[in-house]
Amino acid sequence: MTANAKARAVGINHVALEVGDIDEALEFYGQFLAFELRGKHDTMAFIDLGDQFIALQKGRKQSFDDGRHFGLVVDDKEAVRHVLEKMGIKMLSERFIDFHDPWGNRIEIVGYEGIQFTKAENVLKGMGLDRLGKTEKAINELTGKGMDPR
Repeated sequence: MTANAKARAVGINHVALEVGDIDEALEFYGQFLAFELRGKHDTMAFIDLGDQFIALQKGRKQSFDDGRHFGLVVDDKEAVRHVLEKMGIKMLSERFIDFHDPWGNRIEIVGYEGIQFTKAENVLKGMGLDRLGKTEKAINELTGKGMDPR
């Protein structure tokens, strides 16, 4: 690379969330997400997302997030909506599944089928999710970028 070259962003390896207590956070997220732990320590836990992960770190001190959030991709967002409603979690938007966890992290739940984000076939297979497909809209968006997923 030359001195003036810029690196190209290719994805996100992980998202780190600060929480009050690791075990409580794992219990909270485990109510609406099926996941495996990549690892756990006294002050950190790592929720496996195949080739990515969520890092939970003990020690949140700041107030609740407003616009700052992350979109968590799931295979069944309506299942998440149903569980969150049963849990009494307040939605922050009528249009999206958008909420705060107990520590103030703002999370939006996004369905895999309707977005441009894709996992490689080998990663989906390894996660037991090789049945996931895409909507025509998502396929057209990807195809328009030269990334036809079919």
